[in-house]
Amino acid sequence: MMAEPDDFLRAVEAALFVAELPMTPMELRMHVGEGDLDATLAMLTEQYAGRGINLVERGGRWHFQTAPDLAHILRREKDEPRKLSRAAMETLAIIAYHEPVSRAEIEAIRGVQVAKGTLDVLMESGWVRPAGRREVPGRPLIYATSVDFLTHFGLASRRDLPGMDDLRAAGLLDPVDLALEGLGGQSVLENDEEEA
Repeated sequence: MMAEPDDFLRAVEAALFVAELPMTPMELRMHVGEGDLDATLAMLTEQYAGRGINLVERGGRWHFQTAPDLAHILRREKDEPRKLSRAAMETLAIIAYHEPVSRAEIEAIRGVQVAKGTLDVLMESGWVRPAGRREVPGRPLIYATSVDFLTHFGLASRRDLPGMDDLRAAGLLDPVDLALEGLGGQSVLENDEEEA
């Protein structure tokens, strides 16, 4: 017979269940008080693994979500996927791998100007957010990815983004980049990775 869950575990579970938005450990503690929160979250994560809903942590925030393999049966309307332009995808990748980054830095990496609408589309999608201003002359606005970005792509943190070997294995590297690498030139992406 299973042991009764303790009151602290039940309080954490209830707080997460009714939360409108994902909660940080600090926010959880404000609702449930003191206790071994890390162990309790690990226990709840294990208890909900393989069930219809899972407890997940995205960007330091905890929430319940529908199990990924069941999400399709719960949709009442079919979402029309909105395809991002190539420019938007490139801009999103640059922000994800180099954040926080300014528009000028994005343009320097891409080699072309970034249309204002490109950043607007990424912010409307909730994947990119303004992250303050760089402390240099002109104080340009800098951009970073959001918790929604991590949630949408199933990442716990930016450290889970694919690395060079993953991109190479998936065939996602630019053929020009691979050709340069074959000639003994160092990959532009590797330079960027070393600087990060």
